Amino acid sequence: MMMIPVKSLCKEIVLFLGLSIGCALLVNALSPKGIALFGDWDPTQGVVTAKAKDMVIDHELEIDSVAQAKQIYDSGRAVFVDARSADAYAEAHIAGAVSLPVGRFDTAIETFMQHYPPQTYLVTYCSGRECDDSHRLAQFLMETGFFNVSIFIDGLPGWQQEGHPIAK
Repeated sequence: MMMIPVKSLCKEIVLFLGLSIGCALLVNALSPKGIALFGDWDPTQGVVTAKAKDMVIDHELEIDSVAQAKQIYDSGRAVFVDARSADAYAEAHIAGAVSLPVGRFDTAIETFMQHYPPQTYLVTYCSGRECDDSHRLAQFLMETGFFNVSIFIDGLPGWQQEGHPIAK
């Protein structure tokens, strides 16, 4: 049995890892759905995401306090839209919110539009500041023609923490 010197083996491992990382970065850079290498990483400022490069986060759309979201909720001027899965919605959601799972947007948007015209004020939310589904849903809604959309970045966890009404 032939023994490979440790120093040579270490060099080969480092070379292999370097080539692997380089290839991964190249594929990511060329992919239209690649992960952005730079983004929002501060949860106090909004969504924390390794978002797709084509995902645009508009912080002007964000409702960044539970108190502000509750004020909008109490006014009755907005429809709260839950971007989470149907199962998560069934477990618990903001009372009166409508389910529009971002993963089923293409199949559910037609029915949604039958109930809510494009001028409806919509507030999307998901599972908190580290969840970007509410941002993705807001983007999809705007691309579909809805123009009055906000994003409640604290989502259901922030809402529950303040003891506001939820439904199951």
